[in-house]
Amino acid sequence: MSRIKLNYKIIFHFFGLLLLFNGGFMLISTLISLIYSDGVTLELLLAGLTTLLLGAFAMYRTKDHRKEMNKREGYIVVAFGWIVMSLSGTLPYVVTQAIPSFTDAFFETMSGYTTTGASILNDIEVVPKGVLFWRSTTHWIGGMGIIVLAIAILPLLGVGGMQLFAAEAPGPGGDKLHPRITDTAKRLWLIYVGYTVAETILLQFAGMSFFDAINHALSTLSTGGFSTKNASVAYWNDNPAIQYIIIFFMFLAGTNFVLSYYLFKGKVSKILEDEEFKLYFTFIAVFTIIAAVLIYFKADISISSIDHPMVLGEGESAIRHALFQVLSVVTTTGFVTADYTLWTPFLTVFFFGMMFLGGSAGSTSGGVKVMRQLILIKNSFIEFKRALHPNAILPVRYNGKSVSKDIVFNVLGFFILYMLSFIVGALVFSMFNIDFTSAIGLSASSLGNVGPAFGDFGPVNNYSALPPLGKWWASFLMLIGRLELFTVLILLTPFFWRNR
Repeated sequence: MSRIKLNYKIIFHFFGLLLLFNGGFMLISTLISLIYSDGVTLELLLAGLTTLLLGAFAMYRTKDHRKEMNKREGYIVVAFGWIVMSLSGTLPYVVTQAIPSFTDAFFETMSGYTTTGASILNDIEVVPKGVLFWRSTTHWIGGMGIIVLAIAILPLLGVGGMQLFAAEAPGPGGDKLHPRITDTAKRLWLIYVGYTVAETILLQFAGMSFFDAINHALSTLSTGGFSTKNASVAYWNDNPAIQYIIIFFMFLAGTNFVLSYYLFKGKVSKILEDEEFKLYFTFIAVFTIIAAVLIYFKADISISSIDHPMVLGEGESAIRHALFQVLSVVTTTGFVTADYTLWTPFLTVFFFGMMFLGGSAGSTSGGVKVMRQLILIKNSFIEFKRALHPNAILPVRYNGKSVSKDIVFNVLGFFILYMLSFIVGALVFSMFNIDFTSAIGLSASSLGNVGPAFGDFGPVNNYSALPPLGKWWASFLMLIGRLELFTVLILLTPFFWRNR
């Protein structure tokens, strides 16, 4: 078996493009720093120019690349591209000394790009505004990137059953958004940008400062969870309007962005008929009712909501906190309005289970994704029927269409690999003398890109106490969870690097 010949030039050409993209956003953070006179403008300018120069150099040296990319090169570009972005993204933290440790800076950056929202910062509010804006921007870039992956790249690579999403969204037929993938991505990006602007404006009207509003909009639409306040969204527990606005946009961010396109085109029936959307909505509604009832009758919100009073009565407060935290966990956003680990043991386990759901395919959320949950549930029921009628032909159907066995097996394989990764992740964390509750919480949260975990790393704590090796391990779990497992793990197999 011979070694494969990779088109390295096109790989590094893409890396150069990503660095240019990164450097451009760093310059925007430099402008924010200049406007607010936070004292780190020159440092951010240096970080941005350095990244731009590296990107320009890489693109110049590979300008004569062969414009063809096979599957192997696609996997390498996706997996290592995220790492290149994260490595370069540490520069604003390191050069400004906001996070002097490279390990901590890399963890924060990986958490940003993977839209996990886990942080090592003990006092967020003393960090320069330009750096805080960069921190939120990494979320937003990661959110945009994952839309492109879900729409354009992962289906072509056949990752984890995502080819089903390709068939349902931009694939052949009348449902196609646009014949070309690039134009499809542009339309979805436009929606993404539009939602971000809309949320920023609404949050400002509701009482947030412009800086807080734009940062929280960047974090919400990417389902990231980085906040500008130490108490996260609990800082505004006395302003329900702010929390309801974030709730609304978390819900949108957790839905398939293709459905938003249909909404703006007036094709509401496509949304109402979409099985994944119906299950996603049902999950949110049922889980919120369960949580709200238990909070109202069993929990003391005044203790768990970080010392902010309830303002509209206990019933409204129970519903709002329940809805907010259910959406935050299911969509893997990670904002908090209360320490839900204090809401009775049942709700603690309940929220832990929700970490394995995730939002819709084609959304910015992490986790297993509702579409895969739906395929798993349908296939399980069909297996019961097959036990009674072994000769019957009983295909799994999704949105009225038969799903191929290959996709069903792919989804089953993804779920098994996801659970194995969770178990191995928890085992490795336990090797760092982390207790059981904290270890399983860290593994589930990192792999699902949720952010807040349990135990010592719960909703009102951060990840600063995690040992350095633990931070690198958590970063790896964030990466494989964000990139649908197969995309990264396949690079660790010997046969990937050889010809068949």
